[in-house]
Amino acid sequence: MTTRDVLFLLGSSRAGGNTETLARLAAEQLPAGTGQRWLDLRELPLPDFEDRRHAGGHPAPAGHAATLLEATLAATDVVIASPLYWYAVSTSAKRYLDHWSGWLRDPGAGFRQRMAGKTLWGVTALADTDPSAADPLVGTLRNSARYLGMRWGGVLLGNGSRPGDVLSDTGAVARAKTFLS
Repeated sequence: MTTRDVLFLLGSSRAGGNTETLARLAAEQLPAGTGQRWLDLRELPLPDFEDRRHAGGHPAPAGHAATLLEATLAATDVVIASPLYWYAVSTSAKRYLDHWSGWLRDPGAGFRQRMAGKTLWGVTALADTDPSAADPLVGTLRNSARYLGMRWGGVLLGNGSRPGDVLSDTGAVARAKTFLS
């Protein structure tokens, strides 16, 4: 039996928001014994990514980047919990994904090989009542998974603006109960 280790990356600019609430509802449904690691990207800020492919290469990850790389590689499932900000993932979530480009070029990490077969999931809350407003966010995550040979778990969408609003979205609350299964 394979044990799951799920990494939850919180990409909101505030604690306790609707996206985090929805992610925690989904996590509550995971079977006993499933590993969970929660990292808040606000507490592990990454510098802007600098593409150095053609300028001497990328340095080995250090500091918060090393922490995030280690956690990402140790997980069987990666859940990016990012509110919908201007029709995309948050700045901190995008910066994390941008750093994947450097990690792909770190020969010691084996990033591409080690990410293949993992499952990438997304959780987001949006204020728009039209779920298609999240299509760019969904596309970013789905295409990132495909590029690395990851399984695509999908995105759990919930509606809400003020903290706690998502709990009134009965459809999202119901979907959270089976989302990560």
